[in-house]
Amino acid sequence: MAEDNFQDPNDAASQVRKVYSVSELNADIKTLIEDSFPFVWIFGEISNFRIPASGHFYFTLKDSASQISAVMFRGQQRQLKFEPEDGMSVTGMGRLGVYEPRGTYQIILEYLEPSGIGALQIAFEKLKKRLAAEGCFDDKFKKPIPFLPNNISIITSSSGAVVHDILKTINRRFANSRIQIIPAKVQGHGAAQEIAAALELLNARNEAEVAILARGGGSLEDLQAFNTESVARAIFASKIPIISAVGHETDYTIADFVADLRAPTPTAAAELVVPEKSDLQRHVNDILMRLRTEILFYFDGLNVRIKEISKRLIDPRRKLEDYRLRLDDLCARFHRSLRLRVRREREYLDFWHNRLDANTPRLFLIKSKKHLEQIIDKLIKSLIISNHSKQINIRELTAKLEALNPLAILARGYSVTRTVPEAAVIKDSQNVALNQELELMLAKGRLICRVKGRSNHGKKNF
Repeated sequence: MAEDNFQDPNDAASQVRKVYSVSELNADIKTLIEDSFPFVWIFGEISNFRIPASGHFYFTLKDSASQISAVMFRGQQRQLKFEPEDGMSVTGMGRLGVYEPRGTYQIILEYLEPSGIGALQIAFEKLKKRLAAEGCFDDKFKKPIPFLPNNISIITSSSGAVVHDILKTINRRFANSRIQIIPAKVQGHGAAQEIAAALELLNARNEAEVAILARGGGSLEDLQAFNTESVARAIFASKIPIISAVGHETDYTIADFVADLRAPTPTAAAELVVPEKSDLQRHVNDILMRLRTEILFYFDGLNVRIKEISKRLIDPRRKLEDYRLRLDDLCARFHRSLRLRVRREREYLDFWHNRLDANTPRLFLIKSKKHLEQIIDKLIKSLIISNHSKQINIRELTAKLEALNPLAILARGYSVTRTVPEAAVIKDSQNVALNQELELMLAKGRLICRVKGRSNHGKKNF
């Protein structure tokens, strides 16, 4: 803190003034404000809502005449049951603080809830909308409730009046029903987890045919466990049909929408799960009476029909006599037909026997043998003539061949001269060279000679 003494020109008396620096003034204001307003409740409309990378909420609270900056740190957001957004009217509780570097003040909120409609209701509507969009409320996923279940499970508080009302109603309507109670908290901290665990246990045992999820009436806060996503998912995943009986007739929870059947009250759920035993017995008796009447009427009709048919029946002995006469007649007709058939077959056999005798193979063989002998004679004569003609032709061809045979020419003293080793026939003396070896083919044997000289048209070369 700095002090400065000066003389006021308008005042004769000198006066000491206190002069603050900006930081000192902001520090004093911060202390004054934060000590004067430790915690305050505030109501206003959200504007300029933003979430930076830090995850804190920064926005402005305003009304028709003024505004104030607000912040809600990330650690306090865990208690929120709704998502703030621009234009939403909220009520919050926090402490006032001064941000010294800028000289601005703001409210640091510890708690925030919507104004006019509770946070639980907003959370209820949001979850309802999301589950409906996923199809969790669709009728196609609803499982049918068995007409008369053998085993019924009840998920509720074991110490409440609800379980006694359900048991009393079931025993009144259908005594000796098999009932299994799965206790679970239905209100307060941890209730949603216990209800979800009870539903999982119900399906793990797989003994019940239907289950009632029940609790008595209460405020929205009291029914909060049945408006949680975990309970809704557990009901939707259940393989066993679930009847939701939560609260009074006017109370609706998320569990009511997801369940396979909603009952307005726990007592109504008990009435829905089992029928009246007396009504069933009366209905069974009515059916038995109608069945007896139908059976008697049916047998009466059969008796009438038997009598009518009996009147049209013939004495079996007369029927047997008729069958004997008919059998004798059929036997006589059969014998006549058989004799006629035998006679026709015999005539047919005689006809073919005569034809066979006329065309016996012996006659055919004799004719064929004579014809074969004639052919053989003709063939021998033809062979002799052909052989003689061939011999004459062979002799003529042999004479011609002998005349043209080169060996016959060689036999008259001629020879064939060929080169060695090419074996080319020599026809001109100019085609050989001196001292060249030649081969002479004689009628008998061969000679190898060497050329000592040659002549052609009087010209000699030695």
